[in-house]
Amino acid sequence: MQFKHPELLYALFLLVIPILIHLFQLRRFQKVEFTNVKFLKSVKLQTRKSSQLKKWFTLLTRMLLLACVIIAFAQPFMPNTEDFNEAQETVIYLDNSFSMQARGSNGTLLNEAIQDIINTLPEDETISLFTNTNTFRNTTVKALKNDLIQLSHSPSQLNYEAAYLKGKQLFSNNGASTKNLVLVSDFQQNGNPLTFEADSTVQLKLVQPKSNLVSNISIDSLYISKTTAETLDINVLLSNQSEPIDNVSISLFNDDNLLAKSAIDIDKEAETIFTVPNNTVINGKLIIDDSGLQYDNAFYFNINSKPKIKVLTINDSADDSFLKRIYTEDEFDYKSFRLKALNFNLIPDQNLIVINEIEMISTALKTALNAFKNDGGSVLIIPSSKINLNSYNQLFIDLSITQYSNQNNTEKRITSINYDHPLLTNAFYSKVTNFQYPKVDMSYRFSSNSNNILSYENGSPFLVGNSKVFAFSSALNNNNSNFKNSQLIIPVLYNMGLQSLKLSKLYYTISEPNSIAIQTSIGQDDILTLNSEETSVIPLQKTYSKTVVLETEDFPNTAGILNVMNKDTSLQNLSFNFNRKESSLSYYDLDALKNTSVDSSLATTINTIKSSTTINALWKWFVIFALVFLIIEMLLLKYLK
Repeated sequence: MQFKHPELLYALFLLVIPILIHLFQLRRFQKVEFTNVKFLKSVKLQTRKSSQLKKWFTLLTRMLLLACVIIAFAQPFMPNTEDFNEAQETVIYLDNSFSMQARGSNGTLLNEAIQDIINTLPEDETISLFTNTNTFRNTTVKALKNDLIQLSHSPSQLNYEAAYLKGKQLFSNNGASTKNLVLVSDFQQNGNPLTFEADSTVQLKLVQPKSNLVSNISIDSLYISKTTAETLDINVLLSNQSEPIDNVSISLFNDDNLLAKSAIDIDKEAETIFTVPNNTVINGKLIIDDSGLQYDNAFYFNINSKPKIKVLTINDSADDSFLKRIYTEDEFDYKSFRLKALNFNLIPDQNLIVINEIEMISTALKTALNAFKNDGGSVLIIPSSKINLNSYNQLFIDLSITQYSNQNNTEKRITSINYDHPLLTNAFYSKVTNFQYPKVDMSYRFSSNSNNILSYENGSPFLVGNSKVFAFSSALNNNNSNFKNSQLIIPVLYNMGLQSLKLSKLYYTISEPNSIAIQTSIGQDDILTLNSEETSVIPLQKTYSKTVVLETEDFPNTAGILNVMNKDTSLQNLSFNFNRKESSLSYYDLDALKNTSVDSSLATTINTIKSSTTINALWKWFVIFALVFLIIEMLLLKYLK
């Protein structure tokens, strides 16, 4: 037993006072003589014994009464645990990812955890709490209450090992305190084994609330599968986390106008196709009827008007008809000039410049091409059979590309394709291993094999390039090569033109890095913003003469269609969707973990922590004892004769 105010126990010395009064009482019996002395002596003896016994009982009850009152004021208690006297620190990780939208017995799993914190923890208790998006250190439930009530779901989630490490960092350096780290999550499986590094200084408690959710259907992605002059076919991919379901309704909207509606049967995966008009601006939204997780029931996309890609070819006397056949008028604005007739003022307005078999790169052209590349343009270099090697290599140095070393007059076949190069992404349905190999008679050897796209049979590069600059190792005229007649030339050159203008995609994924090129020219101090009715975001951006590249990842953090604005001018729309990885209904089995405490209720875990800091107060019992002894004393005085 311990005392809250042990200093009051010194008052027990006051018990000496009634003892002294009893022992040194001055009252004496007076002698009264009667005739029958023998009878009176007997009466006197009995009276004295009775009086002494009564006084001793009265003294005992008074001392016990006084002692109980003193002990009650000292507030005795019994601690519930052996580590009661240690300071307690509590850090809580509250997972607010989208999978916590699953419904439990009293609302969503996230709301259940929030209510457990508000209703179970004392308002003035100091705790630290962090979520996937916010951190609250050394605060109280009273101060946190409004933030917890307004807490929204996050599109990103800390992995559990990172949450464990971050939680440990929020504890103080007090080595004598008991540190309780509580991780509250549904512990959705992410493909990696769940482990926590053992730490004897931290008591890890895992809370895995159980949901009633048994099924969930989500819209995962979409793509355009077929394009004609009049229509587009949009393929929509869906996934299912439960038993097969029939007649799932899916609706396609353009803004608020219903364009089409379909019903599909879905097992694990399903696909449906919507046909929409071509050459029409569409701000699309797909919606399914599903009672599972709500965040993945809507999917946004948009089809903007597509500008023509500007391609400029600079020739000496080479034939460029093969380029005209690839860069057709429906998608490209193709121009071709002789070097002597070239207007250099046209270069900055282009998207792709093709140097087609020029013998010598002049200083003026080298300077113009370098400025064009630095401003975001793309350059393709096709050498002639007789070049000024020094002028080409000076250009290659400025463009940061592999240089030519020497000429090789041996016939070589082009046999290898680097399918992992960004230029060839999605260019082939499958890897081609047996095709008619094109050949070249004369070529230039590159000083390095880095950034190769197509290679000869001996491993040396035929075509090299990065995201902006490409160079062939040989001339492509019919006298030197049959590459023009190869099946490789169209996807290679077409993708160069297509990637020279970074058009916005159908949609972008929140929490993933996105680079979005907006075709516009803005002032030096101007910025572009992403606006909707509810929010306005200023993304990171790089400004070039004719484009602005927006960099997005965690912001915007709301799914929907946003308008790209330059002040009050609307440029185009962009669609953002949440990552669908939270749609899975697979969870870790926490019972296999060691050195952890696992529970399904946060309230139970909080009460367990509180039990080590709570006491059994005993002062009320001593007040009752004092009243009992007072009543006994009164009965003794009244009835004991």
